[in-house]
Amino acid sequence: MAKKKCIIVVGPTAAGKTAEAIRIAKELGTEIISADSRQCYREMNIGVARPTTEELATVQHHFIATHSVTEKVTAATFEKEALAALEKIFLNHDVAVICGGTGLYIKALVEGLDQIPEIPDEIRAQAISLFKEKGIAGLRENLLSLDHEFAEKGDASNPNRMMRALEVVMHTGRPIQQFQTGEKLKRAFEVEYVMLDLPRELLYERINIRVDNMIASGLEDEVRSLIQHKNLPALKTVGYNEMIDFIEGRCPKEEAIEKIKQHTRNYAKRQLTWFKKFAI
Repeated sequence: MAKKKCIIVVGPTAAGKTAEAIRIAKELGTEIISADSRQCYREMNIGVARPTTEELATVQHHFIATHSVTEKVTAATFEKEALAALEKIFLNHDVAVICGGTGLYIKALVEGLDQIPEIPDEIRAQAISLFKEKGIAGLRENLLSLDHEFAEKGDASNPNRMMRALEVVMHTGRPIQQFQTGEKLKRAFEVEYVMLDLPRELLYERINIRVDNMIASGLEDEVRSLIQHKNLPALKTVGYNEMIDFIEGRCPKEEAIEKIKQHTRNYAKRQLTWFKKFAI
């Protein structure tokens, strides 16, 4: 019997992953699993560039609008639910399509995750509060005293990874590197990557157009409807952070929009770096 396969469509935001994944899935007559850490939230639509109703009707999608922002959704959550979805897809199909830009989710599915102890909510809240009050500089200052190696050699431009390192050392007293064994699980399926990329100028133009379309489609109203959840991890993401700053009077709307574009471009660069290292 032929071994099952996952075709994984990766690349930076606004590169066209959704359209390419749908094209491949239609051609092969199969289904798509979204590997996006924000599109899984029902309440978040415009700001996460969720596939349109028409696109979702074209091909069966999994892990889209499946959870509430009040739920705790992690890479481990995705790993468990994606493997369960694959089991069902593989009953009738030899191939499944994975589409998304969240590198850690794809790594979790393909290789498994390091076994890091569960972090209590109150410790996670402390790390989030520190970032909110003092930014990346505050995270780095604390990491320098608690996990010097990560502070010096970790991803000091990614607040989510910095908060993760900080909460792990706060809870366990051990640096996160001690839990990162690098061991890869063997999965019962093969993997083929489809890496999308665009010339930098074109990619940035598409990002700017996407943000303008989000604003025109009602991003501000979507964020206002979620403002009571602003301290939840789901809302700590590009587009929502900046719009919350505008809504709460910390910056003008036009400045918030320009920051969304800038931060999205920064995120796209990090995605490209990660996928070129991991998927090629």
